[in-house]
Amino acid sequence: MHLYPDDPSPSSDLPVGRKPLVCVLAVPNHMTYADFCQFSGSFIQHMLEMRIVRTDGMEDQYSVLIRFDDQTYADAFFKHFNGKRFSSLEVDICRVLYTVDVQYTGSIERAQGSLASSAEQPSCPVCLERLDQDTGGILTTICNHSFHCSCISKWTDSSCPVCRYCQQQHEKSTCCICGIPENLWICVICGFVGCGRYKEGHAIRHWKETQHCYSLELETQRVWDYVGDNYVHRLIQSKTDGKLVELNFHCTYADHTRGTCECSADTGINEALFSSKVDAIVEEYNDLLTSQLENQRKYFESLLQEEKEETERELSGAIEKSASSKLQKLKSKLDKCVEEKKFLDDINENLMKNQDMWKSKIQQIEEREQAAVRMRDEKIQKLEEQLHDLIARIETQKTIDEPGSTSGDIKGGTAAPGPPASSPRKNSSKRAAKNRKS
Repeated sequence: MHLYPDDPSPSSDLPVGRKPLVCVLAVPNHMTYADFCQFSGSFIQHMLEMRIVRTDGMEDQYSVLIRFDDQTYADAFFKHFNGKRFSSLEVDICRVLYTVDVQYTGSIERAQGSLASSAEQPSCPVCLERLDQDTGGILTTICNHSFHCSCISKWTDSSCPVCRYCQQQHEKSTCCICGIPENLWICVICGFVGCGRYKEGHAIRHWKETQHCYSLELETQRVWDYVGDNYVHRLIQSKTDGKLVELNFHCTYADHTRGTCECSADTGINEALFSSKVDAIVEEYNDLLTSQLENQRKYFESLLQEEKEETERELSGAIEKSASSKLQKLKSKLDKCVEEKKFLDDINENLMKNQDMWKSKIQQIEEREQAAVRMRDEKIQKLEEQLHDLIARIETQKTIDEPGSTSGDIKGGTAAPGPPASSPRKNSSKRAAKNRKS
C-alpha cells in the first residue's frame, strides 16, 4: 500500500471537499478483526464497507479503509479516534486520515473488475445472506473475502475464516460408533457413517433403527437397498410398465473409455441411446431423491411427534405431581383446620356451660344480698324507733328531775309522742354533703 498525502487545508482542522471514506493506519497485527469492530463501538452501525489492507514490508500491522453512510459519522469517527490509543496498556496510537481516492493495482484490480461485472450479488460465507450495504457494514479481508461486520466480529482469530477452512485437511472418514476406517457405508438420507456387516454392522443397525434403507459404499460409490437386499445404483424405471429394471450396457468400448462403440458405427443411434440412458438415470435419480426426501420427512416428523409426545408426557406428569403435592398440602391444612375447629367448639361449649352456671350463681348471690339488705333496713328502722323512744324517755326524765319544774303538772299530764327522729345514717349522709359543699 502506498500513501499519497494531499495538501492540508490551513483554515480548518477538517479538510475541504472530504468524503465519507477514512483510512486507519498502523493497526497492530495482534488486534483481530473482532477487536477492531469492538474498538469502533457504535460507529460500526454506520459503516458501509471495511477493507483490510496490508502494507508492504510491515507484517506486524495493517490498515483499514472504512466507508461511512454519512459524512457526519465519518467526521465524528475522525474526531473521536484520531490520536487515541488502541488500548490503555499499549503505546500504539490510532491515526485516522481522510481518503480522497483509492486505486487498486495488480490482482486486486482484476478481482474488483470481475466482481463488478458479476450480476449476482455475493453472499457472506458465514451467514450465507447477501452482502447488502443497506443491511449492515461489509468487511473485506486482505485475501479479498467479504463478510458482514456482525459476522466477522464473532471470529476471535485474525485469520480469514474462508482461507482457514480451505487450508484445513479433510479428516478421514470413520465409523461413527466404533471408529473403524474400513468398509464404510454412509446413509444417503441423514449422512450417518457406519461400518459394514463384515465388521461390526453399524450401518445395517442404523437402518433397523431409522428405516433409512439406502446406503452408499464409500469405496465403490455403489448404493445398497436394505429392503430389496440389492444394489440400486443401476436400476431405472421402465417407461412402458413403470417397473424397475437393471441398466445394462450391451456394448463395450475398445479403449475402456467413452469412445466409439465396437458393435455399431452409427453415431446417431449411439447418441440417442446415450441420451435416453442419461434421461433414464436422471429420472431415476429424481424419483429416488423424491422418495428418499419423503421418507426423510416422515422420519423426522415421527421424531418430532415422539419428542412432542414425550414433552407432553413429562409436562402432564409434572403438572399431576405438582397438583397432587398441592392437594396433599391442602388436605393436611384442612385436617388441621377441622381439628382446630373441633377444639374451639369444645372450648365454646364448656364456656357456655360455665356461663349458665355462673349466671345462676350470680343471681342467687344477688337475691341473698337483696334479702340481707332488706333485713338490715328493717332492723335499722326498728332500732331507730327504739332509739327515738329511748331519747324521748330520757328527755322526759330529765325534765321531771329538774328543780322548780311543775312536777305536779307533769305527773298529772299525759305524754304525747313527738315526731320521729331522723335515722343516724340519714343525718350522717346530710352532714357529709354539707362538708363537701363547704
